[in-house]
Amino acid sequence: MSGLHVAIIMDGNGRWAKAQGLPRWRGHVAGVDSVRDVVRAAPDLGVRVLTLYAFSSDNWKRPPMEVGRLFWLLRRYCIRERDELVANGVRVTAIGRRDRIPAAALRALEQLERDTAEGTKLHLRLAIDYSSRAAIAEAVRTLARQVAEGRLAPAEMTEQKLNHLITRGVAQPDLLIRTAGERRLSDFLLWEVAYTELYFSPTAWPAFRREHLAEALADFRRRERRFGAVPATREERQVAVV
Repeated sequence: MSGLHVAIIMDGNGRWAKAQGLPRWRGHVAGVDSVRDVVRAAPDLGVRVLTLYAFSSDNWKRPPMEVGRLFWLLRRYCIRERDELVANGVRVTAIGRRDRIPAAALRALEQLERDTAEGTKLHLRLAIDYSSRAAIAEAVRTLARQVAEGRLAPAEMTEQKLNHLITRGVAQPDLLIRTAGERRLSDFLLWEVAYTELYFSPTAWPAFRREHLAEALADFRRRERRFGAVPATREERQVAVV
């Protein structure tokens, strides 16, 4: 699948709701509309992989009522959006822990994964109960077990093997967007974003729409990505030709 990989930290739901004089959970409800609009827009804007930070492992620290509503919204999204996602060729997968997701939400999520498995237009990845540091630690433990069992030599614990375990074969994000003005990664894709371009939008997630995604992508396409290299000067290029 060619095209860009865009990752989004969907931030600002609670602050948006507070600014509207609404309870925090209404911000999460409004945020689902943003997910729908961005998922619809992504393929038209050249995005082929979209990774959304839906629920971090640290979010369990929030009030139980808010957490419950978040997983209720996840279940409702998986059920209500299923037909449109299938029709639009969207493949949905989840990353993160699954053992703590409430049973009803987990069943709906895994059913959606099965139903959309043939989608080729967009790969929508939902990071749920996700911690990048935990994912890295688990990958290291996997390699360590293989060494302990004699299936892998210590010298074979390479960056490439670790990368495969962490990324599951998905290319690193080209662009990471965080909404609502904050400028931090919050334990999201720490390994994967080593050379990812960062874009911080002042717009809170419930107000984020197609045009905001297009603006971020336009900014991204104006950048020069060097991946640690330095472009050769005209004189250096001439010497290389000679």
